[in-house]
Amino acid sequence: MRRIVITGMGAISACGMDANALWQAMRDARSGIAPLVSPDPSVSLRMKVAAQLKDFDPAPHFDESRINLLDRTAQMALLATREAVAQSGIEFGSRDLARRTATVIGTGVGGELARDEQSRRLYRDNSSRLHPLTIVRIMPNAPASHVSMELGATGPAFGVVSACASSNHAIIQGASLIRSGLADAAIVGGTEACFSLAGIRAWEAMRVVADDTCRPFCKQRRGLVLGEGAGAFVLEILEHARARGATILAELAGCGMSADAGDIVSPSGEGAAAAMRMALEDARLAPEQVGYINAHGTATPANDPVESRAIRAVFGKHADGIPVSSTKGVHGHALGASGALELVAAIGALREGVIPPTANFIDPDPECDLDYVPNVARERRVDAVLSNSFAFGGLNAVLALRKYPG
Repeated sequence: MRRIVITGMGAISACGMDANALWQAMRDARSGIAPLVSPDPSVSLRMKVAAQLKDFDPAPHFDESRINLLDRTAQMALLATREAVAQSGIEFGSRDLARRTATVIGTGVGGELARDEQSRRLYRDNSSRLHPLTIVRIMPNAPASHVSMELGATGPAFGVVSACASSNHAIIQGASLIRSGLADAAIVGGTEACFSLAGIRAWEAMRVVADDTCRPFCKQRRGLVLGEGAGAFVLEILEHARARGATILAELAGCGMSADAGDIVSPSGEGAAAAMRMALEDARLAPEQVGYINAHGTATPANDPVESRAIRAVFGKHADGIPVSSTKGVHGHALGASGALELVAAIGALREGVIPPTANFIDPDPECDLDYVPNVARERRVDAVLSNSFAFGGLNAVLALRKYPG
């Protein structure tokens, strides 16, 4: 089987404009959650906090004519991709490499800000005409399309939409294309810009949003905190990366996917466990070889105990010795971008031997009985990592990473 390695990563989040800023914040438990900046200050909102990218101005990064084509979710995907490609050093001047490079970008809601803006124009302002580029702004495949066009990557390119598992599904699809021989490299990741007025109101209506902060696995958790951002990664077959002398960040050793086929919102421990088992089997990893699990850990009453039980079901007695943390207390729940932001944490743990903590932790919950690395990072050699993403709709996607060389 073709071995796949990660040679570049980029990220943009509430913690800053690059992957290192995100990793430093996750490692230091320095939260990007702050008072919500409302898209409409004239409207009173129940949502009070969020992990937003503040004061972001696309003008220095894109030509004015191009900005008209790009929803915020595509803008962030492009910036994360630029960082990942620059770190990787991969060049697409070769026509052969360009046609052998796939582009797969996930998003949960697509061009939500463009959709909201035009909906207001239609329903509030009674406009008979919408912006002529509305469709290409809101379509969920727009980030993948813009990334492929900017790089000149002419291989398979498409978007993945599976709610909070979108990033991990996109990464798995890129890896699958490489494994199948349809590509030798892939630009993969996820992006989300969800802070529209309609989006905020919809999340308020679900009554799963915290009013203080995000406290995964903690007794005092009160729900999730929405975030935004993007993460992008360069995947390559090992031989290609070696031949060009690339620095290898980690090996993407295995992937697991499953569907609960149950409730649209309530998670299933069996489905989550099945995806973790599949990732271990695919990576040829024994449970005791895993040194860290980056959990989905949304801080909702339902998710955290179910995920904890699923980890116990997969790892048995070894579950007591595995550090498990959720970094959503730092970057928020960025929906379709979450898995990509969290892959930065998994790679950081492998490369630096540091387990990023679960931020904002107060007291343990008897229903969540694992080692959640509360508040303070922990130095520990890590040779293999799992990174979990579980989505509304019962969609589960798990990545298994191995330290390189290994």
